Amino acid sequence: MATYQALYRKWRPRTFEDVVGQSHITDTLARQVREGKLSHAYLFTGTRGTGKTTCAKILARAVNCEHPVNGSPCNECAACRGIESGAVMDVLELDAASNNGVDQVRALRDEAVYSPAAVRKRVYIIDEVHMLSNAAFNALLKILEEPPEHLMFILATTEIHKVLPTIKSRCQQFAFKRISPTDIAQRLKYVAGEEGIPLTNEGAALLSRLADGGMRDAMSLLDQCATGQGELGETEILAALGLAGNVETAALMADIAGHDAGAALERLDRLYAAGKDVGSLLNELSALTRDLLIRKTAPRGGGGLLTGGYDEATLRSLSEKLNIPQLARNLGLLQSVGADLNRSANRRVDAELCLIRLCDESLDDSGPGLAARLARLEELVARGVPAAPAPPAVKAAPSVAEPVAPAKAATVTDSVPPAAEDLPPWEESPAPAAEAPAAEDLPPWEEAPAPVEPASAPPVPPAPAAPSEGEGRAERPSAPVVSAAAPADFWPRLVESLRGKIPMGEYTFLKRPGAAQGVVDGGVLTVWVESDMARSLLNKPGILANIAKEAKALLGGDYRVALTVGVPPASQGGESHDKLDDLLANLSQLDNMTIQE
Repeated sequence: MATYQALYRKWRPRTFEDVVGQSHITDTLARQVREGKLSHAYLFTGTRGTGKTTCAKILARAVNCEHPVNGSPCNECAACRGIESGAVMDVLELDAASNNGVDQVRALRDEAVYSPAAVRKRVYIIDEVHMLSNAAFNALLKILEEPPEHLMFILATTEIHKVLPTIKSRCQQFAFKRISPTDIAQRLKYVAGEEGIPLTNEGAALLSRLADGGMRDAMSLLDQCATGQGELGETEILAALGLAGNVETAALMADIAGHDAGAALERLDRLYAAGKDVGSLLNELSALTRDLLIRKTAPRGGGGLLTGGYDEATLRSLSEKLNIPQLARNLGLLQSVGADLNRSANRRVDAELCLIRLCDESLDDSGPGLAARLARLEELVARGVPAAPAPPAVKAAPSVAEPVAPAKAATVTDSVPPAAEDLPPWEESPAPAAEAPAAEDLPPWEEAPAPVEPASAPPVPPAPAAPSEGEGRAERPSAPVVSAAAPADFWPRLVESLRGKIPMGEYTFLKRPGAAQGVVDGGVLTVWVESDMARSLLNKPGILANIAKEAKALLGGDYRVALTVGVPPASQGGESHDKLDDLLANLSQLDNMTIQE
């Protein structure tokens, strides 16, 4: 019974034309063989499975072939067959990982000076040359610089940065690139057809993505999945490779996309109880997030960059639920937590906290977190989802600086019933003198109600309506900051009405407490600002026109806007505060003092 041979060994390329995806290297090597312009040392670099060792063996046969064909070995002559079978000792393949000492390199150097016995050139193929020690590299330098004519070195490595510059400068360097998924899929389809494996186009594409640019990995995966029963598609490959667990990872990502922290934690608990490592789970989430991010940012050419562990329907469904800022923020968070997981005191708690933060962007106050929250709001607005209605404004409790008591004293309708039934509802009846509170019974910050004089009585409103807050203050102003025709809170309301009508910089300045204050005096609206710079900021025709327009809409009538640097009279309760301090300092004279407004 014949011994089974792995597919990657059975279908290893034997000529330069068979090498897939490295034509920029194979064409050059074949031309050098044809023209006889061979170097004494070559350095092949690149990731695993890209053809470094294969090209080294083809080159070793080509330089010793008795009848080369277009620069490639014929594989029929005695030299080619002997080198391929290992019978010719003049072509030797060494593993630097196990022969990295200086003694082994010195023995190789001493042996290399002898002429080959069976072929024209003695060839040494040193794989993973970066594993040599510094002393071994130094022992190799001299013979690399001045080798005998019959000697050739072919060095191969996956980590070129570990090779000494003195070695690299003595070699012709060829960089092997990752093989594209399209080339890998075509080669897999050819091999599967020759081997009688019913591989579908979707299955070949999936294997090519899982191979990550390495042909040897792709061949090994095909060998593992080849069962000979029915077509070999995406579902069969995922099941054969043990990637069916990716369904749980995709479901966990769906919980994150739906901001369902409870479902995500329950799924994590179930996977943890089944023996799933939380570090592996976060890595799988990170890989899936990367695939989704690449798919969103590069929808046309990014298919070849995907890891290949998920089918198109799953990726499409998840992509519709997550935007680019969310994916970028999630990927950064997963990478950060995964890097710190090895130093964690409780890995499960860290994983749970990570899932909670992934589900709720409001817990992340970083720049990516804020960008993700803003992008989510923009998507809601774009879809026409109505924003929640703003809660009704609640009037703040009056502060000490606001003289509420006098205004309340002027409007006593709430506390004193009318004396005559025939009085209109908006006109109050004078309170009996006996019911008025005595001055000594009042707290020091409240004055006794002043007697209502007929001469200063307010005019009767034309409509029978209860006095509003603004009307009550019009009858007796509560602060000298506004005129008798303007409510006490007209300036904050006016500033709020300017939102979106003036530039954001100027609006933000007006919104800042204490930066500006409006005072109405007749037909003039004076805006007091804190500095000349602030005055120049607001002194623009468009801004002044908007302020005047909103003042007209709020108060009625036309107003001329004037800008003044300084503090308005009694600004921030200045006068009232001063008089209040005087009251507190002279409690003994309370009966003889009256707050002037």
